[in-house]
Formats: sequence, C-alpha cells, structure tokens
Amino acid sequence: MTSRRARNALFLLLAPALLFAQGPSPDVLTVEEVLASSERHFPRILQSMAARSQAEGETVTAAGAFDLVFDADGFSRATGFYDGIAVDGTARQRIRPLGASLYAGYKISDGDFPIYEDVNFTNTGGAVRVGMLFSLLRDRQIDTERFTETDARLKLRSAEIDVLFTKIGVQERALVAYWQWVMAGRRLQIYENLLRIAIDRQNGLERQVREGARAEIFLTENLQNINRRQRLAASARRDVQIAANALSLYYRDDEGLPAVPEASRVPPPVPIEDVSGIAEPPPLSTSEALARRPELARLRIAIDRERNRLALARNDLKPRIDLNLEVQEGLGAVGEGGISRDSTDTIVGFTFSVPLQRRQARGRIDSSQAAISAREFEQQLRGEQIELEIRNLLVDLTVSQELLLIAEQELVNAELMRRSEVRRFESGASEFFLLNAREETEADARIALLDAELTTRIARANYDAATVDLGRLGINDEL
Repeated sequence: MTSRRARNALFLLLAPALLFAQGPSPDVLTVEEVLASSERHFPRILQSMAARSQAEGETVTAAGAFDLVFDADGFSRATGFYDGIAVDGTARQRIRPLGASLYAGYKISDGDFPIYEDVNFTNTGGAVRVGMLFSLLRDRQIDTERFTETDARLKLRSAEIDVLFTKIGVQERALVAYWQWVMAGRRLQIYENLLRIAIDRQNGLERQVREGARAEIFLTENLQNINRRQRLAASARRDVQIAANALSLYYRDDEGLPAVPEASRVPPPVPIEDVSGIAEPPPLSTSEALARRPELARLRIAIDRERNRLALARNDLKPRIDLNLEVQEGLGAVGEGGISRDSTDTIVGFTFSVPLQRRQARGRIDSSQAAISAREFEQQLRGEQIELEIRNLLVDLTVSQELLLIAEQELVNAELMRRSEVRRFESGASEFFLLNAREETEADARIALLDAELTTRIARANYDAATVDLGRLGINDEL
C-alpha cells in the first residue's frame, strides 16, 4: 500500500512538469502570416514564376524579328585597269501591317567601273533611296514572324495564369494545413485540461482517503482515469507535432526554409458566431465564378494559340504577290557615270509565286481545326464540372454550418450535465464513475465542436479557391 501511494505521489509530482512546462509564449500565429509566407517562399510558386520569366524572355526574342537592321557593303579595286570605289548602306525596318518593310539607303562611288558594274556609278554626292515592300495575298495578315510573336505573347499569358493557378492551389492547401494545426492544438488543450482535472482530483481524493471520507479504491479508479487521459493527451501532442510539420511546408522563415510553429502559438478560439458567419459567403453568379477560373482562361488561350496556327497554315495556301515601291534620287554634281544617274527614279516592282502542291498546309489546317474542336469540348466539360463543384461546395458550407450549430448545442448540454454532476458528486448524491463520464462527454463535445469548425473552415477554403477569392486566399495577383 505504501509503495503504491509513493508511485502515485511521484507520478502526480512529475505529470504537471511533463505536460505543461513551456518556455515563453510567443505571439499567436495568424492565418495571414501563413498565407503571406507561402505566397512569398513556396518552391512550386517560385518555380512557376521562373517559368513566367522564361516566357517573358521568349516574347522579347520573338519581337526581335522586327528590330531595325542596318547593313552595308563596299569594295575598292586595288589593282587593274579600273579604279572604282563604291560603298552602299541600307537601314531596314519590318512593320507588322501588310507584312511590310520600310527601307532607306545611301550609295556613293568614285572612279571607273566596267560596263557590267556600271550600276555602281553615282553622282558626286551619292544617291539616296527609300522604299516599301508589302504583301498583297500571302503574308498579308500573318507570317512566320508575326505568328511567333503572337504565340509568344499568348504563351506568356498562359504562364502568368499558371502562376495564379499554382498560387490558388498552394494557398488552399496552406489554409487547410493551418486550420488542421490550430484544431490539433486546441484539441491538445482540451485533453490537457481534462488530465489536469483528474490530477487535481487525485490530490483531493488522497486527502479525503486520509480523513476516512472516501474509500481507497477511489484513488485507483481515478488513477485509471489519469492514465487514460494521459494517453489521450500524448496522442494529441503527436497530432499537433505532425500538423506543425505539415504546416511548416507553407510557413517559412525569411530565408525560405520551413519553420515549425510551437503549439503555444495556436490562436485562442473565436466566438461561434464568427465561425458560423464564414459559412455564408457573399452571393456570386455562376458566370462570374467561371470568368475567374484560371484553368478556363488557360483553355481559352490554348484555343487562341491553335487558331493562330490555323491562320498560319491557311496563309501558306495563298499565292504570293509582293509589291515593291522605291524612289531614288542622285545628290551632287553629275559623276563619271553620266547624266543618266542625275534623275529622280520611281520604281514599281512585284514578285509572284504560287504553291502547286499544298498537302503540308492542308494537313496542318485539318490538324489545327481538330485541335480547336477538342479544346472547345474540353472547355465546355470543365465549365460544367466547375459549376457542379461550386454547387456542391455551397451544400458543404450549408451543412457544415448546421453541424456547427448542433455541435455547439451539444456542448452547452454537456456543460450543464457536467456542472450538475459536479454539484451532485460534491454533495454525495452521485457516483465517481458518472462524474468522470460527464467530464469526458463534455470533452468529446468540445472535440466535436472543433471538428465541426475545422470542417466549416476547410469548406470555406475550398469555396474560396473554387471561386478564386484572391483576398481570402492572400494572393495579390489578378487575371
């Protein structure tokens, strides 16, 4: 008997230190801190942003096809009968409308040239020319360079949407991980409080046993309760640590490394009205929700890219008729080439070609048309799935609110029963077994309320992700 009491006393001395000893309590960890950290540091978000930067570089590269280009050439006869020297330079700028190019050039020469090179003769001040080359059929609306530039811009837009899509998924999971950690911490507090009650009662029972007011068997029975509640608290501590580890994937330090939050940073409970209120999101029409979804925007861009390919393939079926307009003017006095170089010349030229076998272009047209149809059907199906998803999430929110209010009422009833049983036990009208049962029933009701709150918060996080509520997801980007 003495050794058993000694073991019990030792346990009672050590249990509070093992269960409740903690260092200084830091500030609570808020959901806003977690969302800001995950958006700033989560690797998958950073990966998608790097892909967007790559697409930006490709856009700049594609635009380079329309850069201003200057080229020059010249020659000088070092030996031989003729001593002609000629230099010719041209600046050329491609412009997008009509597949046109504008150019301006200057040429100057000196000395004699053989008759087969007399094109090099200029006046003493040289000659200038300006001209324009544009397409009348093929390459009028689109060509390879304009296709590449448009496709690069669409690809960049798709990469931007991918960043937003990634952020939505990450922030949704961060919200779920945060609230799972919060509820695990509060569950631990409930079990620790339940254990604390049993430990305090053990002290009172020992005093009553010494005074002869209680039988010693009550000590053993309460020790069983302590052991059971200790097991519940130990399991809850494990769940808190696992939830904290999961949360550290999204909650990171300034260096971007995972930060495991302490259980002491779990925020305190909020009024049930605040939790119930999140189950009532503002009204949102289906068309607004669909317009916000990034995957539908990504499909629309995919269709636009395919239509761009279709336009290029159709362009390849057309004959080519290019028109060239040029004006030349000699400068200075008449040179060695004679008076024929001292005039203003207006030149009109054209080139014509037609593809005779166009199977390659027709094959690309058929392929692009089929791809567009497939994307449109995919877009239709995804839109219907999203509409169904949002309807189901609204049902989840409605039911979770009902379950939350039911759990609250169950807790109120359990608290009343527990208080009543305490008074009856203290007056000697109740059994120790019933008192323990009432306490654990109340604890179960508190756990059920936590589970109902967690279900509600997860349902709202899913709804916010489905309707792309960027504010509630802690995202600063917009489509």
